[in-house]
Amino acid sequence: MTEALTLRHATLADLAAVDDLLGRSFPRILSRDYPPSIMVMAIPLLSRARPELLASGRYHLAVTDQGRVVGAGGWSGRGQGPAQVRHVATDPSHLRRGIGRALMGRVLAEVAAAGFAAMDCLSTRTAVPFYESLGFEVLGRVEIGLAPGIVFPAVRMLRRAR
Repeated sequence: MTEALTLRHATLADLAAVDDLLGRSFPRILSRDYPPSIMVMAIPLLSRARPELLASGRYHLAVTDQGRVVGAGGWSGRGQGPAQVRHVATDPSHLRRGIGRALMGRVLAEVAAAGFAAMDCLSTRTAVPFYESLGFEVLGRVEIGLAPGIVFPAVRMLRRAR
């Protein structure tokens, strides 16, 4: 039996549910591409919902008919620079069901409607093939400083408007 999913905007009331999703998703999905030291030090810092993002009107959730959040993702952006992909995650038990693609389809449509010419992404190593399938190009490896002495290796990607 297939669960029905709804895409909707996140609100601040979803903070605990998004924290729970990120806490389920990132440690499990990223463990094959990152060493234990990164998993212990950096992933807990990445696995926290961002209240300002949830309140922005630019962050979306995939929710089951039972009300469980199984996917999330959004964007931010101002001015003339590229928009940025923000905090995309899928529940490990719901991978390969089109949830990430549906969320990013909504994000890309909003970014285009807002007039941005490009979209920047700081991808995990694990998600590079996913973003490439959406038309993002790899620009290079980067390290994201999360706290003093804690960095997270990522891949900068860019998608130009079509």
